[in-house]
Amino acid sequence: MRLNSGMEEWAPLGFRGAVEEFKRRLIETALRQSAGNRTHAARCLGLQRTYLLRLIRDLGVSAPPAPNGARQSTPAKSVDTPRTPGVK
Repeated sequence: MRLNSGMEEWAPLGFRGAVEEFKRRLIETALRQSAGNRTHAARCLGLQRTYLLRLIRDLGVSAPPAPNGARQSTPAKSVDTPRTPGVK
């Protein structure tokens, strides 16, 4: 059986290694296209954000650098908003 030319680069990794490498590249591409926004990348891939975060950690995916002039994400500040009675 002859492997297709596109599959030859995956063959030395074995099945599991090739699947992990494919997932890693797919996630890196989604992160680049979403300018590093993991929520948007997860949505694009059809994954829950928390599952994407686990995959990023487990596969050792590095986040792309922030585009020039883009702010680095910072934790959201907690703001106490007064509630209007009767409004949810």
